[in-house]
Amino acid sequence: MKLRFTKMQGAGNDFVVLDGTEHPIDLTPEQARVLGDRRFGIGADQILLVERSATPGVDFRYRIFNNSGDEVEHCGNGARCFLRYVRARGLTDKSQVRVQTMNRLLELRMQDDGRVTVDMGAPVFEAALVPFDAAGLTARHEHGLDLWPLQLPGTDTVEVAVLSMGNPHAVQRVADVDAAPVARVGPLVETHPRFPQHVNAGFVQVVDRTQVRLRVFERGAGETLACGTGACAAVAAGIRAGWLDARVDVHTRGGLLTIEWAGGTAPLLMTGPAEFVFEGEITL
Repeated sequence: MKLRFTKMQGAGNDFVVLDGTEHPIDLTPEQARVLGDRRFGIGADQILLVERSATPGVDFRYRIFNNSGDEVEHCGNGARCFLRYVRARGLTDKSQVRVQTMNRLLELRMQDDGRVTVDMGAPVFEAALVPFDAAGLTARHEHGLDLWPLQLPGTDTVEVAVLSMGNPHAVQRVADVDAAPVARVGPLVETHPRFPQHVNAGFVQVVDRTQVRLRVFERGAGETLACGTGACAAVAAGIRAGWLDARVDVHTRGGLLTIEWAGGTAPLLMTGPAEFVFEGEITL
């Protein structure tokens, strides 16, 4: 099978984008792994598949595959690339579109400066819905946020905020994100048995009430240069805990994302870059 592809990136989070609007593309996990392989394939954190939607009022279906081959629920940085892609390919001339993911309906809006704003939906803090097994644990309450003790193999216990942005996140506050043990602790949190679907492990440093620094060890992908849903999760947790204001700049290793949240059931709005890198064809 020959596939035309486009390589894109949003704040260093990189993607292989495929157009399945004219001819269906039925990717196997092995094919997704090849596309994401940086030595034997194209190389990407995730593979994004653009499909037409059969739902009235919804413009496209948006499917996401990790470079491990697993199909996942959500990718915010990918959503920004998605909008730039469908506009550049003439699949739509709208500046605002609605797309259906595995479990959420997203609204994507093009800004005049070329950045893209994504309505990411509201965060979900109920442990069972993340899902997170809280049986036998007692959370520490900080304002409106539950911080859960998570026992890691060995003697480590970390305190995490647990929430869903359409995909599961465990966010821990650290004093210095550069010194945080992301490579060691990240995979232990990601695969912890209290997260039956595994989890994205976030490490956030609060600089002041309007700025944070963030690293994320992503579920099925490892540490990436940026994670859009991770940025939203970190800011939502920080606002709920009383650490942050309603508009926050998130400094990732790949670039700047701006997150806004009015609290409660309001959606988080994420604004950031989306760039084309190159195009090509690959035989699978």
